[in-house]
Amino acid sequence: MPAYRIAEAAQLLGVSDDTVRRWIDGGRLPARRVGSGPAQVDGADLARVAAQLHEAPDPGATRHSSARNRLTGIVTRVVRDTVMAQVEIQAGPFRLVSLMSREAADELGLDVGVRAVATVKATQVSVDVP
Repeated sequence: MPAYRIAEAAQLLGVSDDTVRRWIDGGRLPARRVGSGPAQVDGADLARVAAQLHEAPDPGATRHSSARNRLTGIVTRVVRDTVMAQVEIQAGPFRLVSLMSREAADELGLDVGVRAVATVKATQVSVDVP
């Protein structure tokens, strides 16, 4: 399972490093240290918090958007059947859903907690793994 340093977790959640530290101190986000190394957050725990953080805005609630076509986030859910996979990514306040072949999802190693980059073009969402 992937693990993320505090700065990486903050970037994926769209919050400050200090916010992540407060969440760790307050017990909202579990973290661990290996020896004297930096604190790390398990990918599955980060995905759980990411999914809770941002609810979808009401339609038409925003007048302007600064979204770009490549959004880095964390995989929060993967549903696979024999042919297709549905992959959900939380990228800051944006929840993205991509439908792809199961083979593609397996080859990319897409599972809950994995960092991924969603590339959005019209109504298609493609996923890359950095």
